[in-house]
Amino acid sequence: MNTETASKRALTIAAWVAMLIVSDLPDILLTWLGESIPPWMVWAKVGFLALFLVMTRVTPLLRALWQYALILLTLFLALGLTNLLRNTAWFQSNFNYPGVPYFKGFAAVMALDILVALTMIVVLCLIKRRRQAFFLTKGQMDAPIEPIRWLGIKPGESWKTFTWIFAGVAGLAVFIPTILSIAPSGDTILRALPLFPAAIFFAAVNAFTEETYFRASILSTLHETIGKNQTLLLTLTFFGLSHWLYGSPAGIVGFLMTGFLAWLMGRSMLETKGMLSPWIIHFIPDVVVFMSYALLFVQS
Repeated sequence: MNTETASKRALTIAAWVAMLIVSDLPDILLTWLGESIPPWMVWAKVGFLALFLVMTRVTPLLRALWQYALILLTLFLALGLTNLLRNTAWFQSNFNYPGVPYFKGFAAVMALDILVALTMIVVLCLIKRRRQAFFLTKGQMDAPIEPIRWLGIKPGESWKTFTWIFAGVAGLAVFIPTILSIAPSGDTILRALPLFPAAIFFAAVNAFTEETYFRASILSTLHETIGKNQTLLLTLTFFGLSHWLYGSPAGIVGFLMTGFLAWLMGRSMLETKGMLSPWIIHFIPDVVVFMSYALLFVQS
């Protein structure tokens, strides 16, 4: 094994270890053991990432990971601070269910997510200088798709067509189990209809914020260091684990569905060099999710 290969392998292992430590994996393991997730967990992860960032600056072997370490630290620090606000008595009494209107409750959560995304964008602008360098642009929708034989995608296909195919399939894959689990009556659907425009708006915002801090941030700081395939697998795992406990659906099904979508959206972001294609793929199933929340709201 030559020096360059050994160095890339060490960087890949370090990137994976750091991600797994700060992902929802520790939270999932605690839940499996019947333990509650301690409120200091996020701050332990922030502390680890601060140490990891220092290590990337003082250890020559890890220096190529400093942007990745900084962006993860920024993400978890921003999430930790917004969670502090979310857990205050003032926020819970004014914006948490039950007793809070659908729009008011989700608008407050979306506002916090926007703050996290804006923080990430500011840091990415500082370290990347150009927004195109972290995919904050429309991108080339007619860019060719690298062939995926097991999905039947052959050479010559473009993201312009397959973006909508993937989005439609993803939306249907979420719609069927969601509707079966809720089994809304006709009266429930009629009462939820006035909430559907808000659901579409929240889906659009959520797709943008998550693509910013789950996808663009990690892809832009890592894919040139450890390679496209390893970075896509890493983001697949990170995004999938984040939906294991709190996804819709949750558990292994949520992990597999969202992980696969993360892989597709990551590929589309890298190959189109922009945000629009992955945003569309993310947005359509999110519409189903937020509409399901509206149905559950009127049922309660």
